[in-house]
Amino acid sequence: MDASLVPADTSEDVRRRGAELPRQVAVLPVGSFEQHGPYLPLATDTLVACAVAREIAAAYPVHLLPPVTIGCSHEHADWPGTVSISSVTLHAVVGDIASSLRRSGVEALVVVNGHGGNYVLGNVVQESSARGERMALFPAAEDWEAARQRAGVATSLLSDMHAGEIETSILLHAHPESVRPGYETADFLADDRRHLLSLGMSAYTDSGVIGRPSLGSAEKGKELLASLADSFGTYFSFLTADRTADPTAEKRPGRP
Repeated sequence: MDASLVPADTSEDVRRRGAELPRQVAVLPVGSFEQHGPYLPLATDTLVACAVAREIAAAYPVHLLPPVTIGCSHEHADWPGTVSISSVTLHAVVGDIASSLRRSGVEALVVVNGHGGNYVLGNVVQESSARGERMALFPAAEDWEAARQRAGVATSLLSDMHAGEIETSILLHAHPESVRPGYETADFLADDRRHLLSLGMSAYTDSGVIGRPSLGSAEKGKELLASLADSFGTYFSFLTADRTADPTAEKRPGRP
C-alpha cells in the first residue's frame, strides 16, 4: 500500500489533538477493490476516500485512520481483479473499529465512503446513532452535489456512476500517476440502471465505465475535494457539540 495512505501519527499526536476538543472525532476511509475500466486502478474508491479524508484532516483536528480497502463490490464480480466482502463483514468491521475507538477515548467516528455499493454503511451509522453513539456517514448526496457544482463538473450524479468525471478528476489531482491513457475516449452513459442489483454492472456496460471521464481534470478534482472539506464543517460541529446544539450554527474552526 502507498505509505501516504497510512497516517504517521503517534499516540502523543492523538492525545494532544484530543485535549483541545470537547469530543475527539476519528475519520475512517472505506473504499473497495473493484474494476474501474481500463484506465483507473482497482483501488480507485479507496484512493478517493483517502483523498477526501486527508483533505478533512488538513482542515479539522480529527484522528485520521488507515483505510478499509475492500468493500461490497458484488455487482462488479464479472471483471477480473474485483474482490468483495459480505455486508455482514463490513458492518462488523466498522462496528468493531468504532467500539475500539470509544475504549481509547475517541467518542465520534465519521465513515468516509468511497464506494456507492457499500450500502450497509448507512445501516451501521443508523443503528449506532440510535444507541446514542456519535457516528456519521460522509459525504451525503447533497455534499457531492454541492461539490459537483462548485467544481464545474458537467455530468450529473445520476450519469456519473462509475469511473466517470468525478473519480477521474479526483485521481488526476491526488494520484495522477495512477490514471492510465484511455479515459479521454471512454465515455459511456446508462442512466436507467433499475436492475443493477439483480443483473450487475455487466448488464449495463461492456467496459466497466458509466460516465464521462473525458471531462475529468485535475483542477476539477482539487475543487471537488475543497468543497467536500467545507461541507464537513457541519458534521464536525454536531459530532463535537452538545446534543442540544444547532448543528448548522457552527462553521469550520477558525472561519467566521
